[in-house]
Amino acid sequence: MLATMRSALSSAHVCLRMMPTCSNITLGKYLERRFASKTWEHTRLRKKPSGAGDRILTDASEVFQFNAWDHVQWDTEQEEAAQAAVEKNSTVKMSDDQRERFQSDAPKFWNSFYGIHDNGFFKDRHWLLTEFPELAPNEANDKTQPRSIFELGCGVGNTIFPILELSSETQLRVYGCDFSERAIEILRSQRQFDAKRCEVFVMDATEDQWQVPFEENSQDIIVMIFVLSAIEPSKMQRVLENCYRYLKPGGLLLFRDYGRYDLAQLRFKSGKCLEDNFYVRGDGTMVYFFTDQEIRDMFSKTGLKEEQLIVDRRLQVNRGRGLKMYRVWIQTKFRKPL
Repeated sequence: MLATMRSALSSAHVCLRMMPTCSNITLGKYLERRFASKTWEHTRLRKKPSGAGDRILTDASEVFQFNAWDHVQWDTEQEEAAQAAVEKNSTVKMSDDQRERFQSDAPKFWNSFYGIHDNGFFKDRHWLLTEFPELAPNEANDKTQPRSIFELGCGVGNTIFPILELSSETQLRVYGCDFSERAIEILRSQRQFDAKRCEVFVMDATEDQWQVPFEENSQDIIVMIFVLSAIEPSKMQRVLENCYRYLKPGGLLLFRDYGRYDLAQLRFKSGKCLEDNFYVRGDGTMVYFFTDQEIRDMFSKTGLKEEQLIVDRRLQVNRGRGLKMYRVWIQTKFRKPL
């Protein structure tokens, strides 16, 4: 106990620097909380403790103690400010010729993106198994029940690699496609890539007929993570209809993407808007920001049945700079009827 106390007190100067300047929390209270939580690591409680559930901000003075807060409620003033920001950056729309260029050259822009960033831009999404436990290893069925997972817009493997790494299922088959040739090249070159259990290929998901290495009604799970938002809105329904076609009866479509009034939408400058809520980033890639009702309508129209639809409003903070960043994502699970 004495050694623990010495360690704690020797770190007091670090704790003082870590305490939010706007907080009225005393050092004694802060150390008491640290002892109670048994978290002395240098991360300073930045990450959510395993099994601790959601982190809800109930005391505004504690906002900078953590790097993220879940289920943040917006007041009327904040909602109106977001609407005003979107109205302002959407007033000037790009011309038809500009829209056609960005839409037809989308693979080129994504190839350029991955050519610059290689595999260092996105991090492996280990959080997926928390948000979507259906992707977790199914060892009980290892030898009796094959399982097939298809990721649409797999990029450089940030979803695929955690699935392969954590599962020892001998009958697991993971497929992935992306319309960036460069992304697929990078994915295949990684040491984690396992050609025995994984097959990836280049495909434009907006095509009427998919060219895929599996049959219709064959996939247990289809994953779409920040993918549909990169597609021209008029083609989104076609993509979802093909997802329905290749899911097996009882199969699950897992989805996560940008929600309306996300920070990324509010940051766009005027002149970057292709059409309402659809923008071009500085690197030429496109992004759409959804409402929950839009997602519900599109998915249900295919015949999929809703099991989960969450508007995930999260507050992320930069404690060093004292910044608050409001993120909005939409997460869904829809199932194909038996």
